[in-house]
Parts: sequence; C-alpha cells; structure tokens
Amino acid sequence: MQIYVGITDYNWFQFLKDRESDEVNFWKPGSQPFKALQENDLFLFKLHAPQNYIVGGGYFVKYSLLPTYLAWEAFGEKNGTSSLRDLNTAIEKYRAKNNIIVQNPQIGCIILTDVFYFDEQDWIPAPENFSRSIVQGKRYYTENADGLRLFQEVQERLRSTIDLSAPGERYRESMTKHRLGQGAFRVVVTDAYQRRCAITGEKTLPVLEAAHIKPYAAEGPHSVNNGLLLKSDFHTLFDEGYITIDEDYRIDVSKRLHEDYGNGRDYYKYHGQKLLVLPERKIELPSREFLRWHNENVFLA
Repeated sequence: MQIYVGITDYNWFQFLKDRESDEVNFWKPGSQPFKALQENDLFLFKLHAPQNYIVGGGYFVKYSLLPTYLAWEAFGEKNGTSSLRDLNTAIEKYRAKNNIIVQNPQIGCIILTDVFYFDEQDWIPAPENFSRSIVQGKRYYTENADGLRLFQEVQERLRSTIDLSAPGERYRESMTKHRLGQGAFRVVVTDAYQRRCAITGEKTLPVLEAAHIKPYAAEGPHSVNNGLLLKSDFHTLFDEGYITIDEDYRIDVSKRLHEDYGNGRDYYKYHGQKLLVLPERKIELPSREFLRWHNENVFLA
C-alpha cells in the first residue's frame, strides 16, 4: 500500500474536522498532475511547520482538473471553505504566494473519501525523514519500515474509536474499494464519460450533470456504473421516466412525453439510437442491473 503525506494548513483541517466531512477535495492551486497514489491508497494530512504533525487523512479516489465552480458544486464546504468566493480567494492567495500564473479558473482536485480527523492529543509527529524543505508532500510505502510504522501509528489512533477488526471495516488496509460520496460520484462520472453527454455528445461542462440510474434514495450507490453523464434536460426526463436506456445501451423515449406535454420532437429523434458516449473502461460501463431497474420501476412505458 502507498501512503502520501500532503501538507496543508490548520484552518483548512479544522474547518473540515468541525463539520466531520466524510469526503473532501484536497485542492491544489496549480494544474500539475498528481500521480503519487493509486485508487484506495492512503492520503494523510500534515500541517505546515512548525506544527509538524499528521492530523488526519482519507482514501484516494482520483485526481481531476476542475473549474472552481464545479469543484464547489460537487463538494461545497468539503473544499474547506464556507463559500465559492472564499475558495477562489484562497486559491488566488496560494497562487500569488507561489508565483503560479494561470489563465483559467481550474484547480487540481485530489478527491478523498472515508476521511478521518485526529484530536490534538492523537496527532502523529511527522516522520524523521520528512524534510522541512518539502513543499507539497512525500510518498511512503507500507513495504518499507518507515511507511509501515506510519501506517501502524494511524491504525492505532483509529483503533481507539473504531473497531478495525469488524467485517467490512472501511479504515483497515484492504483491496476493496472505499465508498464514494455524492461529490466524488459527480466527478468520477464526469470524467468516465470524457466530459460529454452520453446521449448527445454535448461537451459544454456547465450543462452536464451526473445522473444516478438507480436513485440514491432508492438505495442506488454512488458508483460510476450507476451513473450517466447527461445534459440537464435529459437528466430531468430520465429521472421523471420519460427517457430510459435499455440493457444494450439504446435510448428509449416514452410516448407519454408527447401525450403529457404535446411535444418532444427534439428528444424523439434519439429514440432507438445507441448511447453516443460510453466509458472506455469496462468496469465503468452502466450496470445492466441498474438499467433494468430503471426500465421496470421508473420508465413510463
């Protein structure tokens, strides 16, 4: 297992700890890719010097480059600020401090889930080989002595409040995936569909929305195979049952759309067509089980 110790400030950490945020966006003011971790690896928070302590962490979902408005829509206060305005102010502050010059409002988003926070008496001193000259962070491996020691210290802190021996416990080292929150769901679905509407191919990001095939309220999971990226109007029609997708990924537009609203020509032209955009990874394709559920329980046949 890989572990990344990322540097952050106390106010960001305390803001999220006070709210007990279960997922967070550990944002970066620049656009440099983050390639230090694989999905499900451990990301730890270390405060700026002189507070050289590890104070919490979470499990890595993915890295994505997002415009700030979308980062805010997806995560809200889980960005560590109380408003989009405060988020933009914090970003500009860091960019000015580090001479980062960019022409667009995008930021690097390290998305974490199953986040945990330590009380001050449980803070872990930074490893001895974590140099004070490090600006962003450092990677460790549990196969090595220093990485294993760090991992064990984290587990000891968690063990005081969480039963790590319980079956399915999400904080222990595991090959199973950690659960996604609503914000992470939106981002992973957006990226899985290459930021294009699955039906139309539209790529104007502000009008695209991550739709649950089986709604969360009906116990549908925040998993990428339970998602479709759709234009907002198609999302509404899909949720209301006027449009569905069959198990062969073909679009079915209900006759009720015309009956109820006396129109729908712009939508009927997609009837019978296959989805224009699908995820490239097989594991991210829409689940046929969830599609079947939508056809049987939502679609107005």
